Amino acid sequence: VQLVDSGGDSGPSGGSLRLSCTTSTITLEYYAVSWFRHVPGREREGVSCIDSTAKTYYGDSVKGRFNMYLDHEKNTAYLQMTPLKPEDTGIYYCAAVGEFGRNWADSEAYDFWGQGTRVAVSS
Repeated sequence: VQLVDSGGDSGPSGGSLRLSCTTSTITLEYYAVSWFRHVPGREREGVSCIDSTAKTYYGDSVKGRFNMYLDHEKNTAYLQMTPLKPEDTGIYYCAAVGEFGRNWADSEAYDFWGQGTRVAVSS
């Protein structure tokens, strides 16, 4: 199963981006779908998650700024990011798993991954 993530770009602090994660091989609404952020030299960080009940979870650094949702018709998960901050810079990966267990932000729990999309926010 290959997830396809996209939407990364460069932009100023205070701006907006929307990341997308889609696939043609599984139905995302039956999975927990998450976004992780990787910055070189740092551990991969859980950014957000939407589980199979449509409950959402967010990392502390993005709460109140990012919104994750699923378009069932398009079988696409979106991450709306606004307002952006320089610390949001990194490579964003979407990931999916049937159930994440105890911790949605544990990247080792996930079976399927996207190729990554780069976000760069300037101050």
